[in-house]
This record gives sequence, C-alpha cells and structure tokens, in this order.
Amino acid sequence: MDFRKIKNGEGLPLELLLSADPSLPKVEDYAKRGDCYLAVDKEDVVGVYVLLPTRPVTVELANIAVAEEQQGKGIGKQMVMHAIQIARQEGYSVMEVGTGNSSVGQLALYQKCGFRIVAVDLDFFTKHYPEEIYENGIQCRDMLRLSLDI
Repeated sequence: MDFRKIKNGEGLPLELLLSADPSLPKVEDYAKRGDCYLAVDKEDVVGVYVLLPTRPVTVELANIAVAEEQQGKGIGKQMVMHAIQIARQEGYSVMEVGTGNSSVGQLALYQKCGFRIVAVDLDFFTKHYPEEIYENGIQCRDMLRLSLDI
C-alpha cells in the first residue's frame, strides 16, 4: 500500500469522500482547507483521508474512507496510522476525529488506534444534515468526538 498527497489540480475522489460524509458542500470545504491523501494499491485508489489543521498544535482527521470492495482488509487502520505519522512529522501533538453514534465500525477502529472519546455533540447530524442518516439500523444523530495525543 502506498500513500500520497493529492497534487494541485488533481481532482478529489468525491465518490469515496462522500461515502464517509454525504454533504458535498462540507466535503469540498474541508478538503480545500486541508490536505488530502490517497491510499493506492498498485495504481488503484482504494482509500482517502483528509487532515485539517484546527488549532496551532491540533489536526483533525476530517474524513477517512475505504472503497467498499476493499473494506475489511486493514486499509482503514493503515490510513489512520499513516495520518498519525504525517501529523507528527508536521509538528502536531493532538489529532482529533469525529464520527457518528451509528458508525460502530469506525468507532471501534479509532479506539483500536488509541483514540479516546472526549465529547459528544448532541444532535449534530440532525441539525447540520438535511437528510436523515442511518447506519447499522441506527439513526445517526450525535457526533462522537475522539482525541489522541501524538
């Protein structure tokens, strides 16, 4: 698995990014403000993540997505670990991530990578997204905020 930063002028893998966050305006906004990295297997893009600086020593893992047919192969964990490595190299000391209360697989992944739940934004998704979101038979209502000292 290789990782590389998206080059200037290169199009965003919107289909992948939107699989993790269904709001096109939000995805375009934070992708423009952050750094977008691709996970590439041979020549196929199999994953993407966005690192978004939020405060002087803090960076947010704003989006992370693995192509559906590639899920369950450990690519997500490799991307999280790569993001942590890049953030350390860039001088950050804290990484944050937010995920929906219904995103049980993602929540498990982040905790396996050492993140701890530090806050809950009640009704975040019902207030900020026009369409209801369901995952795993659960309505996505609240944003769980996780943090990791890196």
